[in-house]
Amino acid sequence: MLSLAESITDAKQYQRVNVMDIPRTCGLLTNRELEITENWDVRGLLRVIAEGRYKTEEVVGAFCKRAAIAHQLTRCLTEPLFDRALKQARDLDLHFQRSGKPVGPLHGLPVTVKDSFNVKGVDSTTGIAHLAFQPATENSPVVDLLESLGAVVIAKTNVPQAVAALDTCNNLFGRTLNPLNRQLTVGGSTGGEGAVIAMRGSMAGIGTDIGGSIRVPAMCNEIYGFKPSIGRVPYRGQEGGHIPAKGRISLQFVAGPLARSVADLGALMEHIVPRAELFEEDCIPGRWQGEFPARLPGAQSRNVTIGVLRSDGLVEPLPPIARVLDEVAQTLRKTPGVEVVEIPVPPALAKCQGLAGRLMGIDGRLPLMDLIESTGEPLIPWLQSRMGRGRELTAAQLGELQAQRSAVEREVLKMWTLNSGVERRVDAIIHPVAPHPVPEIDRYNALGYTSSFVLLDYPAGSIPVRRFQESDLELGKHMDAPVLGSWDKANRLLWDEKTVDRRVYLDSPLSIQVITPKQHDYELFRAMEIIDRAVRVPPAKL
Repeated sequence: MLSLAESITDAKQYQRVNVMDIPRTCGLLTNRELEITENWDVRGLLRVIAEGRYKTEEVVGAFCKRAAIAHQLTRCLTEPLFDRALKQARDLDLHFQRSGKPVGPLHGLPVTVKDSFNVKGVDSTTGIAHLAFQPATENSPVVDLLESLGAVVIAKTNVPQAVAALDTCNNLFGRTLNPLNRQLTVGGSTGGEGAVIAMRGSMAGIGTDIGGSIRVPAMCNEIYGFKPSIGRVPYRGQEGGHIPAKGRISLQFVAGPLARSVADLGALMEHIVPRAELFEEDCIPGRWQGEFPARLPGAQSRNVTIGVLRSDGLVEPLPPIARVLDEVAQTLRKTPGVEVVEIPVPPALAKCQGLAGRLMGIDGRLPLMDLIESTGEPLIPWLQSRMGRGRELTAAQLGELQAQRSAVEREVLKMWTLNSGVERRVDAIIHPVAPHPVPEIDRYNALGYTSSFVLLDYPAGSIPVRRFQESDLELGKHMDAPVLGSWDKANRLLWDEKTVDRRVYLDSPLSIQVITPKQHDYELFRAMEIIDRAVRVPPAKL
């Protein structure tokens, strides 16, 4: 007979629902549609479209069907744009038939965008009831940019209320569920993108990030996310209850891609970055190339130096997070052309999370709360204890915050030179995405591991490494390191066997974050290539 504890565990295991295979097995997609949606990366799909093997209309149609199936399983979409997308696809086919040439380098690529981006003729509610039934009058610049390259936007994807949570839930469209395990969070705020891309309902998507909103859903859905530096990807054209140009004076959101591989991230960024300055006033001139000391066949170059930053100094990573980071570090130490160094945690790093939070709230969140309260809409569970009315900062108070930010930036800058101050010694850093595994719904805890690198404006990406295994459970073993503070105490509740059944984490993805210095976005891409390739190669047999 099972004990009560065993019965509870069995019940929870029974509830662990993975829906990833349903699009393949449900019978709604033809073999041709399965081939289109499963057999290609971005460059491969673009190549076969350009060769005429697939018409754009059938490619877009296949992904629209798969996105619709993904939505029925996870509630990942807000605005299906299928009719609009199919018309664009037919226009692209007509152009190709007449000219024999694609419209642009992303000709026929089906993509999705986060709900906060405007698409003319449909809502951008950002999960706020007050903004429903107010269709946008023009596209966001990034939508225009994607379409100028030949991409086809097939849908907009779900976000948390006010794009303000790390769990995707709102009172208009409901909660987006994690297709890998519907007991766990899908992440936020770009959670709908995370789910639809994981389920291959889109080839790639564009999200936004200020507290981790690209990297967290990538972690939760076992895909890849790329938070660029400010000015690399057009961001303007967002809705959502903020004072005008808030980002210019506080903490600035950035836009960036999510995809199923590092190569797919690069396939978008190599065309977006050089053109971004033509579509938004504060985007900078850029080229998707640079000098990176990666060893290439026949080339002479120095080793790539990758630092290991094990903590943010505020929250201690839980054991499986510390373990997977160490595993990646050990793998890189065995990788030819790579040197691994330990990065002492800069004391100033622990200040970043608090500073980022205060800068996000410089307007007291008053315009946002006005919108939410105007319809009597309740706050979603994740926000109920985290968001409310505050006080607007004066210009003097804002200036003082920005002065503190500058001081933190100067201190943290030293970790790239290991205090030599003469030349850069560290090319990239690996770091946890979060100090805990993918948690249950509404239990995501620490923001500092992601929000700090928005404050510092360091490009950062997330890479899935492996799944959570039985050996990671350490049942009956507890953390004995001193508690660092309230955030650390809250984080440990996600490992305390009195407050969580650790078995809920089994088979969930474990990821790492890769970080490079400000404006070294191409170098981030190259570092992610090297690290991803290293962790994908199976260990040699002895």
